Amino acid sequence: MLDKLTGTLDFHGKALMLRSERQRTIASNIANGDTPGYQARDFDFKAAMQDALGQTDAKLTQPSTLNISGTTAGTYAPGNTPAVAGATDPRHIPLPRNTGQGGLGENGMGYRDQIQPAMDNNSVDMDRERSNFVDNSIRYESTLRFINGYSKTILSAIQGQ
Repeated sequence: MLDKLTGTLDFHGKALMLRSERQRTIASNIANGDTPGYQARDFDFKAAMQDALGQTDAKLTQPSTLNISGTTAGTYAPGNTPAVAGATDPRHIPLPRNTGQGGLGENGMGYRDQIQPAMDNNSVDMDRERSNFVDNSIRYESTLRFINGYSKTILSAIQGQ
């Protein structure tokens, strides 16, 4: 019975975690806009959300559902071993393998295609990054407002108002 009430919150909670991870990725792209040779990163939100819904709740409680830290547990601990072949340290970020899906690797992160070539081989398009940042911010805010509204509705139903 309780899982019927919290099922919607679980879905939106997972979406909120993925939105925050994408926001961090886009912010990293913007911060490295002037770094020579930097390749813009992003991930497919739809595929990541489908992956998150298919996982068990134990895996989703970790800080990063995308496992970008390169360890098998998803977070760095001194005893963790590298999850990526060729990595010398568990804190190394794994490079995505080309799976034929736009360069997305096993952790969902991929490199963006370069639209305007730059002389320093930087693939960050600041206009596109700002647009993605605002779009993701609005979607994050709307998800957060839905969660707040839903929890207030449940609370008022429990209180009998």
